[in-house]
Amino acid sequence: MGTSCALPDREVSMSESRAVPPLLSRMVAIGAAAAALLMPSSLTGPASAAPDAPAGSGAAAEPGYYLVTSADRQPAVLAHALERTGFDVLEGPMDHGVPVLADPAAVARLQQRGLSVQYTGPLYQPVSRSTRADTNTYYGGYHTTAGHEAHNTQVSTAHPDLVKLYTIGQSWLKTQGRGGHDIQALCITKIQQGDCELTNTGRKPKFTVMSQMHARELATGELSYRWIDHLVNNYGTNTDVTALMNSTELWVIPIANPDGVDIVASNSTRPVAQRKNAHDNGCTGTGRGVDLNRNSSYHWDVNQGTKCDETYPGTGAASEPETRGIQNFLATIYRDTKPAADFSAASKSTTGAFLTVHSYSQLDIYPYGWTNQLAPNNNDLKAIADAMARANHYDVVHGDGGLNYFAPGATDDWIYGQLGVPGYTIEVGPSSGSCGGFFPVYSCVNSFWQLNLPAYLAAAKAAAAPYPTGR
Repeated sequence: MGTSCALPDREVSMSESRAVPPLLSRMVAIGAAAAALLMPSSLTGPASAAPDAPAGSGAAAEPGYYLVTSADRQPAVLAHALERTGFDVLEGPMDHGVPVLADPAAVARLQQRGLSVQYTGPLYQPVSRSTRADTNTYYGGYHTTAGHEAHNTQVSTAHPDLVKLYTIGQSWLKTQGRGGHDIQALCITKIQQGDCELTNTGRKPKFTVMSQMHARELATGELSYRWIDHLVNNYGTNTDVTALMNSTELWVIPIANPDGVDIVASNSTRPVAQRKNAHDNGCTGTGRGVDLNRNSSYHWDVNQGTKCDETYPGTGAASEPETRGIQNFLATIYRDTKPAADFSAASKSTTGAFLTVHSYSQLDIYPYGWTNQLAPNNNDLKAIADAMARANHYDVVHGDGGLNYFAPGATDDWIYGQLGVPGYTIEVGPSSGSCGGFFPVYSCVNSFWQLNLPAYLAAAKAAAAPYPTGR
């Protein structure tokens, strides 16, 4: 049975700073001198050629991935302008253009602004009819919020000596009395007296994995599902898993944005590309909601987007119940070992680690993500990211990652900047092919899992003493 986490709804003060640069997808940085170029009129010009879509691909009839270029604007400036005018600008390198997700109407608008638009692949992959029937799955096997909840209950009931299930918060719709969901977290360890309690004084270090904060990033929730099963099914038989569960509390938040996942799964073969939560804000379609990964109380930035933008940060820091629930929970189970100043180091005695899983781009990201300045524990933070990369072979980045965009208000920065706990993001999967993008073929989860399981284990093992050098 699940346990309700009666955490106080802490008052979170809004950041005083407004000096953080505005966003690409993880935040485009541009100077004030470029602001004049961002007006829609600056994007007008001669019409460009039609997108280079393969014949018969269906790219012209459904949403797809595109690269957008301009003859007279740098990618960062162009990306910012596109985002400010309502286009879905994506994470990823901009070497060959600004990556966007666009339907035919959006493609036409881009062309009308004199921009070159190149088709790079479909949003959707074929789904076999034989995989469509299960009410708790969609799009070939991905689990709905209800499917994850049923799994959480099943695992905690079947393994009471290994698993404890908590409610740590509520979704926006649930707070409004309009359905919605509890946000659930599982603690997995060989439970002894004092283990898996909502306290930061337990004897074991803690490692937390969180997924599907951005609802449309389907593979991330499936990796949490498999991580849970891998732990409970291998305790007592796998030496590494047994040792880890004997020594560490392994917490999992499988679905951080359950209302958003409900929206995504509302079409079982053509999932809705909903990134944000379900907060009604007067916007239609996927413009509804708040980007929970721009809503934390650490370096929250009002300039991240207007209310219909994909990166809208909300009306204030930690304005969303999902954000408050997750932050309050993490602040309850982890000790605060870092002075408040951004560039004061966390204590060498810090324990714990945190991993939030997103898609896509094949990156292992370590703090900070809001600035290119090195975090005070940079050497140790990077060492853990390097260990993860030796497993999944992803690129290790911090700050803007060399891509000219930042992520103020993100969860991984919050847990390090506020509590001193090393926080990481894995961006799972490539940008193209049947395993690329937000909606990869379900079978791709197998390869994602094989790559990232050892990365999860590397981060989990580091939780015992993440800062061995203190630098």
